[in-house]
Amino acid sequence: MMEKKFDTVVFDLGGVLIDLDVPRCVGHFKRLMGEANVRNVLGIDDEGEGVVAVSAATRQLMHDYEYGNISTEDFLDSVCSYCHPGTTTDDVRAAWMSMLAELPQERLNYIADLRKAGYKTYLLSNSNEMHWDYIFEQYHLSEYFDGIYASHHLHMAKPSQEIFEFVARDAKIDSSQTIYVDDLDKNRAAGEKYANWQTCESVEKLKMEIEGLRKSI
Repeated sequence: MMEKKFDTVVFDLGGVLIDLDVPRCVGHFKRLMGEANVRNVLGIDDEGEGVVAVSAATRQLMHDYEYGNISTEDFLDSVCSYCHPGTTTDDVRAAWMSMLAELPQERLNYIADLRKAGYKTYLLSNSNEMHWDYIFEQYHLSEYFDGIYASHHLHMAKPSQEIFEFVARDAKIDSSQTIYVDDLDKNRAAGEKYANWQTCESVEKLKMEIEGLRKSI
């Protein structure tokens, strides 16, 4: 149960609002570049967990794309260079986009209901241009949030202190009245530490917490 009432909700995007299919994405990349390169270049395994054995060059590649420091074209060209001969950037793009599953409309409806009930809603995501542009075009997310913050626009990413402090300051968020929804433990821990936000791990858990608060009033 939440310790106290809140009036602001900050949502993560991938894994909270839109479902991700990392095994499907990894499977596509295995066919394009082999299992070793999936781990060493993309830095993920079948469960989407980060792996240690990532070279400095490719670690920088993923970092730079998530931080918006390189273009989508440069990212695709770089990843393609690690793939089997004959692989095209269109192949790489399709594999990368296969990570995205669906964003159930009921989650967006719930955010709309929160806003109607007087809550302020914000989006804070580590993302990249390809995924971001597709999601916003497909689901019209701008309609559901009072403010939107993405790593590749801000050139900073979770779980860094600077991004949490920036968002809290820019949105003029009252930390004591804010709950942050993120599926990753390290990001929730950072939100608690750097922004003093309450946290939970899913929209479903958020619904339970809000219902519990209502019953306690």
